Amino acid sequence: MEAAQSLRTKWSNLFAPAERTLPAMLKRQAERYGQRPLVSAGDTTWSYADAHAAAAQFAGTLRGAGVTAGDRVAVMCSNRIEFLQIALGCAWLGAVAVPINTASRGPQLQHILSNCGARLLVSESAYAENLTLLDSDELTINAIWLIGGDEAEVRLGRIVAIAMPPGGEPIEAAAVEPNDLALILYTSGTTGPSKGVCCPHAQYFWWAVNTASLLQLGAVDVLCTSLPLFHTNALNTFYQALLTGTCARYQKRFSASGFYPSLIHSRATVTYLLGAMVPILLSRPISPEETAHQVRIALAPGVPAQFHAEFTRRTGIHLLDGWGSTETNFVLGTTIEQQKPGLMGPVFEGFAARVVDDQDRDVSDDIPGELIVRTDEPLAFASEYFRAPDKTAEAWRDNWFHTGDRVVRQPDGYFRFVDRLKDAIRRRGENISSFEVEQVLLSHPAVANAAAFPVRSTLAEDEVMAAVIVHPGRKLAEAELIEFCEPRLPYFAVPRYLEFMTDLPSTESGKVQKYKLRERGVTAKTWDRATQSGRPARS
Repeated sequence: MEAAQSLRTKWSNLFAPAERTLPAMLKRQAERYGQRPLVSAGDTTWSYADAHAAAAQFAGTLRGAGVTAGDRVAVMCSNRIEFLQIALGCAWLGAVAVPINTASRGPQLQHILSNCGARLLVSESAYAENLTLLDSDELTINAIWLIGGDEAEVRLGRIVAIAMPPGGEPIEAAAVEPNDLALILYTSGTTGPSKGVCCPHAQYFWWAVNTASLLQLGAVDVLCTSLPLFHTNALNTFYQALLTGTCARYQKRFSASGFYPSLIHSRATVTYLLGAMVPILLSRPISPEETAHQVRIALAPGVPAQFHAEFTRRTGIHLLDGWGSTETNFVLGTTIEQQKPGLMGPVFEGFAARVVDDQDRDVSDDIPGELIVRTDEPLAFASEYFRAPDKTAEAWRDNWFHTGDRVVRQPDGYFRFVDRLKDAIRRRGENISSFEVEQVLLSHPAVANAAAFPVRSTLAEDEVMAAVIVHPGRKLAEAELIEFCEPRLPYFAVPRYLEFMTDLPSTESGKVQKYKLRERGVTAKTWDRATQSGRPARS
C-alpha cells in the first residue's frame, strides 16, 4: 500500500492544481512525449502530439458550428477515435460532452437529451434508429452530425442529419478551470429518471492518479480495454494513459472469443474487466491463448471471490478489486499484493468512508449499513446532479456522498459489498433503472401495473424480472410484451423474466414491496425469454 501512496504523490505532483484540466494535460504531455503513441481505436492511432492537435482542430469545428463554452454536446458513439475527437474538442473549447449509452432509446433517451439541453447531437450512424421515437418538439437540439455509414437520410422532426465535419482550423484552448464541467454522465435512476452526474475536469485527473497508483502503472505499460467509452471506466483509461505517458488501446466491444487475441495483438500489459466477464471467460474451454499475452493485472471490480484464484491460475492475470462510482472516485482499494478476494479493499489515501444506519449513525464493524464517502480533494468527486437540486441535496447531505450501497466494514479496515439499498438492477456491467423499465411496461395499453426487480444470475450479477398485472378484460402474451419493450428500452434492460400476477405485494399506502418479489424470485409460473417458454396469453 505504501508503494501506491508513493505513486499517488508522484502522479498528483505532475500537475499543479490550476493545471488539472484536460487542455493543460494535453499541452504538457504533447510537449513531453511528442510522437509516442497515446491512444488507438480501430485502425487509427494517435500520438500525444496528434491528440493535442485533434483537440484544437475539432474545437475549431465546434466553434464554427456555434457551440460555445458551457454548451452541452450529446454523443452516441462506440469505441471509435471520433468519440475521443469530440470529447477532447469539447474540453478544449470549454463545452461539455454528454456521452450517452448507445443502447439508449425511447423515454430514457428523450429524458437525457431533454434534461441536458444539448444543442448538438453527434451519433454514430449505426445508432440513428434510436432517434425514431423521440419528440423533437421537446428538445433543444438544432443540429445532428452522423459518424460513418451511408448517405441515407436521418431526420429528427425538421432536423436533417449531416455527416460530421472534419477537424477545422485549430484554435487556442479556452481558459478552462479545474472545477469547470468536462462531462455529464447519466447514471440510471432508481426511484426516478436517470440523473446527469456533473464531472469537473479535475475529477478525471484524480481518477487517473488513483487508478494508476493502485495498478502501479509504469512507462512501458500498454492499457487495453473493451469497456465502452460512454462509461467512467473506459474514460478513466484514457486519462490514466495521458497522465502516465503510456498508451491506451480500445477494442470495439467485449467478446469472450476475441478477448485473449485482442490482448495479444495489442501487446497489452494491463486490462479492464467487470464482474460478469470473468465467469464468462472461465466458462470457455482452456486455450493456449489464455497465457500467450503479456498482461499482468486487470482492474476487475465485483468479481466473486471464488473466481480469483482460478482465473489467475489459468491466465496469469491478477484481478484487482476496488470501489468507486460515477459520482466519486477510486475510494476503496489496495494494491494486488494486499488484495483480499471478495473484498473491495480499505479506504485509499485522500478519502474517508463510513458505514451508517438509516439515521446516518455509524454502525459497528461487521454490521451492514450504507456506505457514505468523502474526499479530501473537493474536485475529486462530481459536483452535483444536473438540474436536480433535490437529488443533489439528498445524495450529498452533510458533505458525505450517500452511495446507496449496503456494505460491511471488517475490523481489519477492509470493506465487503453486501447489496444495494436502492432499487437498482445491474446486468452485464450496466446499471438499470427499475423505474424506467416500469414506465415502458406501463405504457402498454394492456398493462395495469408492473414492478421490475433483480433476480440473481449465474454470472454473479442480476437478471431483470418484471411482475405484471393485466387490465381486466385485456389479453396479453409475454412475447408480445417483450416485443413492445425492445424498441423502447436498452437491450440489457429488456426483462428476461416475466410473470403475470393478479396483485402485487404492497404496503398500506400502496407502495409495492419489491423485497417480497425479490425473495420470491423465479417460480414455476415465470416465463423465461431465454428459453422462449411461451404460454397462452393472459387475460
